[in-house]
This record gives sequence, structure tokens and C-alpha cells, in this order.
Amino acid sequence: MPEPVIVVTRKWPEAVEAELRTRFPSVRLNDDDVPLGRDGLRRALAEADVVLPTVSDQLPAELFEGEVRTRFLGNFGVGYNHIDVDAAAKAGIVVTNTPGVLTDATADTAMTLLLMAARRAGEGERELRAGRWTGWRPTHMLGTGVTGKKLGIIGMGRIGAAVARRAHFGFGMSVDFYDPKPNVAHHGVPGARQLSSVDDVLETSDFVSLHMPGGERNRHLIDAARLKRMKPTAFVINTARGDVLDQVALAEALRDGTIAGAGLDVYEGEPDVPAELLELDNVVLLPHLGSATAETRTAMGMLVLDNLQAYVEGREPPCRVA
Repeated sequence: MPEPVIVVTRKWPEAVEAELRTRFPSVRLNDDDVPLGRDGLRRALAEADVVLPTVSDQLPAELFEGEVRTRFLGNFGVGYNHIDVDAAAKAGIVVTNTPGVLTDATADTAMTLLLMAARRAGEGERELRAGRWTGWRPTHMLGTGVTGKKLGIIGMGRIGAAVARRAHFGFGMSVDFYDPKPNVAHHGVPGARQLSSVDDVLETSDFVSLHMPGGERNRHLIDAARLKRMKPTAFVINTARGDVLDQVALAEALRDGTIAGAGLDVYEGEPDVPAELLELDNVVLLPHLGSATAETRTAMGMLVLDNLQAYVEGREPPCRVA
């Protein structure tokens, strides 16, 4: 096929952009890193053969109606609930994602949030930076131990399993998990148990880490009722997608002592974060850093290019989702 018109919606790692220019000299990069927005995305779909979006680009069904030139969407990210893949497929568009290459980085982030929430690290740093720390004392900012506690995993895919291994082998934690697929392997975590429901995991765990895909099927999977099933000493960690956790219900549960704490890297309606959460000390809030290492983001971009190269050569893209 002739050289495709390619639009990249955000700024990518330098090494990936250089490789893009080498393979496709006419690629349109976003040097200013300003989101295209709804109108910009609509124009890109109308003018380009290939659009390379990120998880921050919302691509609902209506954007795929009317005149659409695009035939390939190479998503920079493993999650793709921001894309209406059914509508894209109906419009004749191939959609790919970037699984696998961000597993370790995201699992590291989940453990970072777990440890920070348990040991009140964010709260402690804020106190020190504000000049409020008056020195060591026996009862100052007592947190919760992690070693030997029970970790519950909701969604035992690549990332959930990587978190389970870190928790078990690094901190001696026992692991219970729920996954909608029956008889999921324990992925090398001795004694890991697959329980029959989300509720069973919530009721028995000291820490719960969420690893389910986003989208309507799992929207507010963890709601007020399920938060009440957790122990009052328990913590919930979310590095999956913001919409799997009801943020309003979470803020209320944290404020009322229904659960002890939380750690969030993702939010429903990003980049907006509810004021109710910002006001609380017992929640650690990160700005969607799950895959944010130079090595991982470069690998993600290169995987997008591998999928694109396969497509333009008439081969099946290795990470096709629609």
C-alpha cells in the first residue's frame, strides 16, 4: 500500500518518534503534546489512514459515524475502554493495543501504592515538606504492617499475577484472588486460592488490588455495598481503570472509617480528581504513573509500531483487539 497518512495524538518517547520518522517520514507528530480533543480526533479520523491514540483520547461510537478515512487505530496502552471497539470494527477499522510490555512497571506501581498507603508515606512527606514535623516519637504516624498479611487480587491476568508474586515472595503475603475465568492458574504463587466471588475476596483480605478491565461491564464493580464488605482495617489499591471503583463511595468509606485507606493511580474522568478524595489523608493519589518508566513507555511505542508495520504489510497485527 502507498505510504499511509499517520496522526499521532500525543507526544511519544523520543526514540519511538525517531523510529516513526524513519519508517514513515510524513507522520504527523504532536510536538506540543496538546490533546486533540473531540474535534481534533474527528478530523484525524476523517483525514488520516492511521491514528495512534493514547488512553487519554476518548473515541466514542459517534466519532466513527459519517466520513471516516482511518483504517487502523494503534492504541498506546493496554486498556482500550476509551475506544468503542465495536463501532470502530463496524467502520472497518483495525484496533490494536500494547499488552505485556507494561506488566512489571504497573505491578511495581501497585506495590508502591500498597506500601505508601499502609505506612502513611504520602501523609508523612506532606507533613515534613510543610514544616510540621517535630521529630521522632513512639506514637507518631503509626501505619499498618504488610509482611504476612493477606492480599486479594481482583483479576488474575498478567498484571494481577505480577503483583501477587511481588507480594508473596517479597513480603510473605498470602494471596486470594477472583477472576471470572474458572480454574485460573496461580501463576507461580504457592498457596494462592481462586475464590468464587469478588465478595469472598473483599471479606477476607487485608489489601485488595484491582486489575479488571474498565468499561461498562465492570463500571463501579467496587461500589458502596462492596466497600462495606471489606475489613475496617483493609486497604484498596487501583491501578486498573478509574471506572471500576466508585470514587464517591470510596471517599465516603475513607471518611467514615469503613476501610482504613486506599491508593489510586487511575480515576474516572481523568484528569479530574474528586475534591472529596483530595481532602483526605488516608488515600495516596498518583497521576496515572502505572507504566511511566522510560523503558516501558519506549517498549509500548515500539509495540504500536510492530502492530502498524504488520498492518501496512498486509499481515495480522500481533495485538489486535478489533
